[in-house]
Amino acid sequence: MAGSVLFYVQYLLGIGHLQRAQRIAAALAELGLEVTLVSGGAPVDAFGAARRYALVQLPTIRARDASFALLDGAGRPVGPELWAERTRMLRAALAAARPDVVVLEGFPFARRAFRVELDPLIAAARAMTPRPRLLCSIRDILVVRDDPARQREIVARVRADFDLVLVHGDPAFVPLEASFRAAPDLADQLVYTGYVAAEDGAAAAPPADKPAGVVVSAGGGAAGEALLAAALAARRAGCLAHLPWRLFAGPHLPEAAFRALADGLPPGVMVERFQNDLASLLRAARVSVSQAGYNTVLEVLAARVPAVFVPFAAGRESEQSVRAEQLAARGIAEFVPDAALSPERLAAAIARALARGPGRLAIDTGGARRSAELIAGLIGHRQAHTVR
Repeated sequence: MAGSVLFYVQYLLGIGHLQRAQRIAAALAELGLEVTLVSGGAPVDAFGAARRYALVQLPTIRARDASFALLDGAGRPVGPELWAERTRMLRAALAAARPDVVVLEGFPFARRAFRVELDPLIAAARAMTPRPRLLCSIRDILVVRDDPARQREIVARVRADFDLVLVHGDPAFVPLEASFRAAPDLADQLVYTGYVAAEDGAAAAPPADKPAGVVVSAGGGAAGEALLAAALAARRAGCLAHLPWRLFAGPHLPEAAFRALADGLPPGVMVERFQNDLASLLRAARVSVSQAGYNTVLEVLAARVPAVFVPFAAGRESEQSVRAEQLAARGIAEFVPDAALSPERLAAAIARALARGPGRLAIDTGGARRSAELIAGLIGHRQAHTVR
């Protein structure tokens, strides 16, 4: 079908936001829509090689660490010149795409610091004739201060500027109000799409020379050093030493930390940056050890592998802890709190996970396709009204 979508995504530490946006963009392109994905985080070369959508890469803004102090691609504090250039590029992308629908990932529930570029984008979209529909795209669990004034502010902004909020989750597992108390005030604008999972195609077999016994993964890697170090220490102490171990550090683990992990590894242990087909390795693994990010949890659940989750929980971050606690409460996986992580505790959790076996959780994972179909339906409705 004819139609155009502009999709803005900004990630700061983990790459899950980018992965989710890419999957939705791909599903939109499958429906024949012209899609422009605007990304403001550091480029990730492992994704998008065969994309069917246009990519606009803004000058990088990333987080220094869990304090979420903003830095540019060279590690300097973000200044007014960078904001001005990104704002110019965003407005140029909007003008070039002439979208029927604009999707903002996270905002206004998150990315408050990016109002300096998003407020002008929203104003420009609202001034267009005909005006594109404006949607917000959010994950299942938010990190929002439990402050009634802040939550009222978010509700007012959604009411003023947004047509719908796409919640990429399943309320049967975690409803939005579990992390955003004011969700009932937006009930008529919330649409649960299901989880945005990778396509469940036939996964390739793991390479014969790199068998998967224990798979340890740290997502994007920016906040995964402690987990990787604890896992390696547990292995050095004898945990499942008869099995091969593969540790995936992620593209954003600092190079010095990566080299330190990879130095002097025991036999049968590999430390790698990234694996394009982690899903196939998880299906062949005896046990998975990981953080509890949105995409990682979906991959582990799809693989039906015994699992241990060590959620990232620095600063005010609570999203991964909520998800891991929910899974542990349902008997799906083992859970080691970030603050309690040690090689000994991790080894004990791995033993319990193997004794428990793989857990199963029936959740809706059709979020990419359903999001694309919903957006396509909005475009069809808009175009019908424009013709009239």
